[in-house]
Amino acid sequence: MDSVVGMLALYFIIWWITLFAILPLGVRSQWEDEVVPGTEPGAPQRPKMWRKALITTVVAAVIFAFIQMLIRTVTL
Repeated sequence: MDSVVGMLALYFIIWWITLFAILPLGVRSQWEDEVVPGTEPGAPQRPKMWRKALITTVVAAVIFAFIQMLIRTVTL
């Protein structure tokens, strides 16, 4: 896969799937700690989305590099 657009599309798909795998890690619901009045008890207490986005980016980059390596060795 030599096109930049194709590589970006592949990375985006990997990133998105990885995000859904990482989202539930370390989440505590309000129901487990204390419910804030007027909110859903199942809502996360502190989701830490910036941290999860950073972790997702790093994990997706590693997976992308591995897939790129596989693509390049197969197409030789």
